[in-house]
Amino acid sequence: MSKKNSNVNLNKHFKDFENLKKIYFSFEKKLNNFKRKSFLVAVSGGPDSLALAAFSKFYSSKKGTKFSYALVNHNLRKNSSKESFLVKKLLKRKKIELKILNNKKNIISNVQSQAREIRYKLLARYSNLRNIKTILTAHNLEDQVETFFIRLSRGSGLTGLSSMQESTKLNKNLKLFRPFLDVKKEDLIKISKLTYGGFIKDPSNKNTKYLRTKIRSLKKPLLQSGISYDQIFKSIKNLSSSKKTLEEYLKKILSETVIKSGKKIVINLENFKKYNKEIKMRILNESLKKVSLNYYNPRSAKVLNLIKNLNHRHFKKSTLAGCLIIKEKDRLVLKKEKNQ
Repeated sequence: MSKKNSNVNLNKHFKDFENLKKIYFSFEKKLNNFKRKSFLVAVSGGPDSLALAAFSKFYSSKKGTKFSYALVNHNLRKNSSKESFLVKKLLKRKKIELKILNNKKNIISNVQSQAREIRYKLLARYSNLRNIKTILTAHNLEDQVETFFIRLSRGSGLTGLSSMQESTKLNKNLKLFRPFLDVKKEDLIKISKLTYGGFIKDPSNKNTKYLRTKIRSLKKPLLQSGISYDQIFKSIKNLSSSKKTLEEYLKKILSETVIKSGKKIVINLENFKKYNKEIKMRILNESLKKVSLNYYNPRSAKVLNLIKNLNHRHFKKSTLAGCLIIKEKDRLVLKKEKNQ
């Protein structure tokens, strides 16, 4: 492999780090299935995304596939711009050109949720400009388990507890793909150190005001109690398998219960009332996402509260996830709020 094509050469580390070979060829196999000519790699500067950038660059040198690399600077911290340029400099040494996308919106409340939403909007816009149909992110096994606990703490049902899927749609033209969901963070840290000599530490990862950080601190006591992340991950996979069965059933229900009318969604309340709480949540989640064009489901507690209110005789209208929800006799009409 010539230096002109890539300064990332994983071959030299395969003998010393047996797991690296296994992880890389799993990554390669997954990307081969896409048969795509270009991808966008979402970078943050942490070991996970730097490992993803290294794998993508190495894959590119072997297959000729084109990768673009982008980092979203949320401007939430004093040094965030400086850190973004440090990541850019680190990647440049490996002949990886990074585009920094700067967020110009003020994020005041619900910081992590808003930042995530803005991140995907900026990445989607950049992908559209470059005619890219798939974004790669470095979510890993630890992220998957943490997401499971976050959703468990919020009373999520089967859908939420199935956690992140390997491939999901951001919108009708764009996919989000997570090739590292079965990879341990410790392996990604090792890959990052081998490739770049280190990584950028995000101080917000230690900020205990965030629920994810609090849950992260549970890993050690859980392990001491004999509960490993590997075991929890197996349970998540089992839940995900059950979810897929439910998906097939849900498709039929949605076709019988939900009608798209222009920019509105109309739900047949007579059909809707026949189903249990889990199915009702799924119908509302899918309908709300279609109207609002949001990637994530609204909070389970809010959807459950809406379901409860719909049973009240005097319910007329409500708002949720940027949508106006109006009850009209035997139907529920969902449309985007005017200020959205």
